[in-house]
Formats: sequence, C-alpha cells, structure tokens
Amino acid sequence: MAYQKPTGTQDFLPGMVEKWQFVEEKARDLCRRFNYREIRTPMFEQTELFERGVGETTDIVEKEMYTFKDKGDRSMTLRPEGTAGVVRSYVENKLYGEPDVSKLYYIGPMFRYERPQAGRYRQFHQFGVEAFGAVDPAIDAEVVSLGYQFCKELGLQGVKVEINSVGNPASRAAYREKLLEFLTPMKDNLCKDCQSRMERNPMRVLDCKVDQDKFVNAPSILDSLDEECTTHFEQVKQYLTDMGVDFYVNHRLVRGLDYYTHTAFEYKAQGIGAIDTIGGGGRYNGLVSEIGGPDQPGIGLGLGLERILLILDKQEIELNAVKPLDVYFVALGEAADREITKQLYQARKEGLSAERDYLGRKMKAQFKSADRMNAKITAILGDDELERGEIALKLMATGEQQTVNLNELVEKLKEFAEKA
Repeated sequence: MAYQKPTGTQDFLPGMVEKWQFVEEKARDLCRRFNYREIRTPMFEQTELFERGVGETTDIVEKEMYTFKDKGDRSMTLRPEGTAGVVRSYVENKLYGEPDVSKLYYIGPMFRYERPQAGRYRQFHQFGVEAFGAVDPAIDAEVVSLGYQFCKELGLQGVKVEINSVGNPASRAAYREKLLEFLTPMKDNLCKDCQSRMERNPMRVLDCKVDQDKFVNAPSILDSLDEECTTHFEQVKQYLTDMGVDFYVNHRLVRGLDYYTHTAFEYKAQGIGAIDTIGGGGRYNGLVSEIGGPDQPGIGLGLGLERILLILDKQEIELNAVKPLDVYFVALGEAADREITKQLYQARKEGLSAERDYLGRKMKAQFKSADRMNAKITAILGDDELERGEIALKLMATGEQQTVNLNELVEKLKEFAEKA
C-alpha cells in the first residue's frame, strides 16, 4: 500500500470510536456536575507561548515539540499540552473580568515527538480542566478529586494519587541550595540532560527517568516550605482525606512542566508496563502573569485518554459503549421496499436508530445482519402485509412478535425499544 498513517498516530475505527465517545461523554458529564464549562482553543499556537508557558528546561520544549514556520515566516507549534493555550485564551478574552472563578475544561488532540510505545503516541488526546482566580486549597482538592472521580466512574482499578508541594519561589530558592549540595558530588555520573538541568533548574533533575534510582536520598522540598506553603499543603491533604480520595505524598514529585507552584499531583494506575502515570497537574500561580495577563492564580489537570483506554482494556473492563440498534427493517417485495424506505426515515426522525438492507439480500441474510448490528427489534414487511396496512415486529431478545398498524408503527417501535 502506498500510504500509511504516520508513526505514532492511530486510526480509530468503528467499535473503538464508541469507546472514545463513552469516555468523552463521561468527562463532559462530570464537568457538568463540577460546574466546569468547555473551551476549545487552536491546535497550533505561537512557539513562544509554549516556550514561556511550559518552560524552556522541560523535555517538551527541548526535544518534543512539532514546530514549523508558516507562510508569514512566523514560528508556530502544534500544541504539546493544553494549559498554555487555555491560559492564553483566558488572558486574550479577558475572562479574568468575570466575578466568579473561571472553571474550564477541554478535550482534544496534543502533539509531541516522542518514541512511540504502549500508551505513548505522537498525536495523543487529553481531557483537562483549569480553574482561575482562587488561591483556596479547597479548589486544589476539587481539581484533584475531579480527576480521581473520572477514573473511578470509568471503573479503573487501583488508581492512586501522588501529591507534593513544590512551594513558592522563596521556598524553591531555599530548596535549590540543598538540592545542589546533594547533586553536585554525583554530577559526573548523571546523564547529560541532568547535568544541563543542574545549571538551569535543579528540581527538574528529580523528574529524570534515567537516573531516578540515584535520588532516593535526595532532600525533601517539604522541609524547605515556609509557613504559607506548609499550611496550604496541609489543608489540601485534609480536604482530600475528607473526600475519601486515595492519595499519598511523594516528596520527589515535581512534574514535567516548569510552571507549577504549591500543589503538584499525578494519577497512577497499573496496566501499561513501565509507564504508570495516566495524568496529573498542579497549581500555577505565576503562569497567567507570565503569559501577559494580570496576577491571577490557577490550577489544572490533564489526563491521557489513550492511556486510560489502554488500562481499561488491560483490566478487562467492559464499557458497553456500542449501543444496540433500535430497529432493523426487512422488506419482502418491491412495494414493501418502497414503504420501508419511508418508514425508516420516519423512525429516524423520531429519534430511533434504524437500518435496512441495501444489498438485495434474502430474508435469512437480512436477519443475520440485524443480529450483527445487535438490533432490539426487527420490523418485517411484505407486500401482503402492506396491502393490509400492517407490519410484523419481533423483539429479538425474547422472540416476542406482534403485528401492528403501519400508522402506529413509530409509537409501537418506541414501546418495544423500551422493553428491550
């Protein structure tokens, strides 16, 4: 074949798409209950937005962004994550002028040039939420609990939340000195990325996947937090405990983005090999002003939908996402065929999912087609029945049959569909 999908991308075929729709509908329903409203931002933005918003010392900016020059010689980048674009939209559209906390969510594709593996793709999809305007620890706990509840309602087993506080700038400055004191003796034995990050952002060293075993005895940032940060973190933990969210503190958790302050968290679930993180997030009190807006606090999360669906499959959790067909029409005879076309359209107009044969197959083959589509009802019309103004309905699950007047067909189909 001359053409194939690009490396690190997927085709979502019928059967799989319904599972995606199920997961997305769950996310939308949960956001409705938590009072988050949907926002849709462009799939590409100015490159500088991600360099400033995500952080120049992150793997995303250093290695993974899809960046290109447009015809105006402007540097553009396919979005590698969702927060920076949402913050840019929040600032540009002056949503900070609203009297209440701005609570937003998004669902869509992101792009990173990574080595494809289980649960990791170059085009992937995230469900995320962002809340702007409040420093209250209660909203930290709300965001964490929303992601946790999403996983629980999908049926994921063994989901846990890791949390940490990465403090404020003053706390991090104090921690930086302690961390450098710990890292400097081992610098020559660390990977090149870690050696580079030590000069620019030592905390990012703790996020390294290559040298992770060397940091077991690293100092904890929790010991460098000031009173404000400590109080905030303790309140977040108390709220999560009150909610019944299963969490534990990981003092080496820093997340892979530079903009976090105070609360940082990740969701963990087993089922995709060495990669066990399905998403995470944190507070970013300085990001809005960094991107050009007023000094507004924020917190958000992002969850990888590919990883969630993969774990659901590994854990053999059935979503029952493919909905059965309400009615399959079987026509026997030319006149009946014309009538079926009309009745099919009427059923669809009335909200029923309906189908018929378009391949000129015999009745037995049409019944097999109805079975494959998991039809609740088969409606059978021959020319003789048509002359009497009747049609036969068969409830496929029980075999129950009933002959009804064609003029009452849609109402009877709805009654039968509710029984099935």
